[in-house]
Amino acid sequence: MTTPKQAQRGQEWLESVIALMGIPAGVSTTFPDAEDETASCWLTVDSAALSEGQLAVLLGSQEGCGRSEPLDALQYLANTLLNLGVPDEEQQAFTTELNGYRLRRQQELQTLADAVAQQVRDTGEEAEMKELSSAERRQVHSFLKRYDDLETYSRGQEPDRRLAVKLRSPDRA
Repeated sequence: MTTPKQAQRGQEWLESVIALMGIPAGVSTTFPDAEDETASCWLTVDSAALSEGQLAVLLGSQEGCGRSEPLDALQYLANTLLNLGVPDEEQQAFTTELNGYRLRRQQELQTLADAVAQQVRDTGEEAEMKELSSAERRQVHSFLKRYDDLETYSRGQEPDRRLAVKLRSPDRA
């Protein structure tokens, strides 16, 4: 269950980390799905005063860095470090957001998940989704849980881990 103390701790932590990166920016906290007690606390970096270069550093659009890798890394660190030593029932999930990236990506992933679900149903053959981060794979697993006729699992090892989608066998329905 989320508490204001956990949200404030996440906000202060992210502001400190990005300041150490030489990118001073404010961070706000929101709970888009406040009715869900296990919902993620969104830590949104205020991009209003950031230069294009600073946005590129945080979003990973500079050379040699994959799309959203820095934002994903900050999210991973927030979820790991801010929950260290915290009892399971008090742990908080955090989502790092910048410039609407996560919301846009969430919509893209939902569209992609729906298309793969339809492809698997149409062909009856398993399909793989490549080039998803571990957080994105978890999201797609979650999106596809609502389909009783499909099952998902991850295959392979990082950095070549993929999400597989197939028709659920009748005995597992």
